[in-house]
Amino acid sequence: MTPLAPYLSAFLREHLPRERGASQHTIASYAHCYRLLLTFAAERRKTRPSRLGIEDLDATLICAFLDHLEADRANSAKSRNARLAAIHSLFRFLEYRVPSCLEQARRIHVIPMKRSVQPLVGYLTRAEMQALLAAPDPRTAAGLRDLAMLHLAFAAGLRVSELVGLGLEQFDDAAMPSLHVIGKGRRERILPLWQETARTLRNWIALRPTKGDPQLFLNAAGRKMTRSGFEYILRKHATVAAMVETSIAGKRVTPHVLRHSCAMHTLQATSDVRKVSLWLGHASVQTTEMYLRADPTEKLEALTAMGSPTLQRGRFTVPDKLMAMLTEAASGRNYAE
Repeated sequence: MTPLAPYLSAFLREHLPRERGASQHTIASYAHCYRLLLTFAAERRKTRPSRLGIEDLDATLICAFLDHLEADRANSAKSRNARLAAIHSLFRFLEYRVPSCLEQARRIHVIPMKRSVQPLVGYLTRAEMQALLAAPDPRTAAGLRDLAMLHLAFAAGLRVSELVGLGLEQFDDAAMPSLHVIGKGRRERILPLWQETARTLRNWIALRPTKGDPQLFLNAAGRKMTRSGFEYILRKHATVAAMVETSIAGKRVTPHVLRHSCAMHTLQATSDVRKVSLWLGHASVQTTEMYLRADPTEKLEALTAMGSPTLQRGRFTVPDKLMAMLTEAASGRNYAE
């Protein structure tokens, strides 16, 4: 039995951060997956997690773990696939360092991702966004901070990890204010800011505590704003905004919904999915195509261009196979010149 613990520790502490350059968010997500997996495996094998061997995590157990995630923990197919991706990554690491588990790793690698329905993205309309931005009280330091965070999350289309990880030096307050963002996969992008957004940032920086963490946005204790902290702030202001725009009450307003809202408004303004992809920092324009599915204006243009059908009922005649072959031969298809 090959002990799992030393290899798992090397994978998380050395391979991911040093060799793969993975972010702390990726490492934390993988560690959470392995914590769930080892707890499940230890119960099945009747042992402690630290005593598990690599051989204990065979394909049968992995499949049972994935079923457990959906049935007992009520995880979605998307979450299930994310856990499986983390397990695949671990066994790609193991198969080069423990040759005896090569066949076991191959069996795990062929466990497929689960296909699921891809729902349309949720986003806020312009009126709903205006109501949300009007919710914080700019007369207080906390209100200015919240307003600046909401402005940046929407105007720059930031992921929540990008937003709470911003440093003071990433805001360039020049003639054309801009934000230097280090996004997913270490991809950098420079985003120009609206004058209103830049002015809100300046107002917050003027009141920002000089002591504490170096991040741009701090909590009441002077520490870095957390993901859960911003989610709480967003929920609070969304409740206030729903009193003005009642349609907000029927929507689940999350940090990523602000990013989707930025993408949808940019797409409607430019009609260019490539610009949306560049703005959001997507690695591939294919990722951005999900916004095309959610934008009805794109379909309206196609419908208008196509016009109303004027089809008439006709009779269908089965083509003669011999004549069809001769027609194909005459056109030169499937035959050498």
